[in-house]
Amino acid sequence: MTTLTTSSPARFGDLIAAEWIKTRSLRSTWWTIALAVLFVIGSAAVAALADYRNLAAAGPPAHRPADFLPFDAFPEPGYLTLMLVAGGVGAITVVSEYSSGLIRTTTVAVPARGQVVVAKATVTAAVWTVVGTAVATGSFLVSQAILDGRHAGVPITHPGVARALVVSALLAPVCALTGLGLGVLIRHGAATMATSAFTLLMLPTVFSQTKRWSADVNHLMVVSAWHRLVQNWAPDPDAPMFSATVPGSWAVYALWPLTAVAVAVLVIGKRDV
Repeated sequence: MTTLTTSSPARFGDLIAAEWIKTRSLRSTWWTIALAVLFVIGSAAVAALADYRNLAAAGPPAHRPADFLPFDAFPEPGYLTLMLVAGGVGAITVVSEYSSGLIRTTTVAVPARGQVVVAKATVTAAVWTVVGTAVATGSFLVSQAILDGRHAGVPITHPGVARALVVSALLAPVCALTGLGLGVLIRHGAATMATSAFTLLMLPTVFSQTKRWSADVNHLMVVSAWHRLVQNWAPDPDAPMFSATVPGSWAVYALWPLTAVAVAVLVIGKRDV
C-alpha cells in the first residue's frame, strides 16, 4: 500500500526565519556593519570636535538657546559611507545566492519567487532599520556630549532634531533595499556593487540645482532627499539654485525602496534563475 503525500506551500513566516538564518550566519556582514557603525559615530565625534575648537570658550549667551548643528550630529562623510555599505550589503544578500547557486535551491523549494524576494526585503529592512537607528542615535548623543563642553549641545526635543534623527536612521534601510533590488536585476557581484555606488552616491553629482530640469532630477536622489530633510533651516530664496521640498523629499525616501522591491519581485518571476 502506498500513500500519496503532498508538500504544503511554505508559510511566509518560514521564509522570514530562513532568510534570518542566512543573514546571521554571515560573519562578514556583521563585521562590516560594526565597522560602519564605528566609522559613522566617529565621524560625528570628529565633526563636533572641530566645532568645539571653533566655538568661544564661554559658549552662546545664557539668554539664547544653542542652535542645533545637524551636520555635526549627522556628518555627511559618515552617512555617505553608511549609504555605500548598506547598499553593498543589501546587494550581497541576493548576489551571494546567485554566485553560489543557492538561489536555484531556494526557488525549487519555494516556487513563489516573489515571496522569497519580499522575505529577503523584510529581513533586510528590519536589520538595517535597527542598525540605522543605533547609528543615528549614537552619532547624535556623541556629538551633543562633545558640544555640551561649549554649552552648544541640544536635547533630542530641540526643534529639527526629531526629523533629522528619523531620516538619518531610515537612510540605511532605504539604501539596503535599493541595493537588494539592484542585486536581483543585475545578479553579478562587481557590477551590482558598482551600480549601487554610482546610483546612490555619484549620479546625483551629475545634476546641478541651478537649472530647473536638472534640479528636479537631483531632488529625486536619495542623498539629496536626506540632505534636505536633515537641514533645519529654510532654503534661501535669493540663492541661485532650486531647493527640494520637505514633502517631496519624504516621497523620494518612500519611492526608492518600494520601487526597488516591486521591480525585483516582477523580474524574478519573469526570468530563469
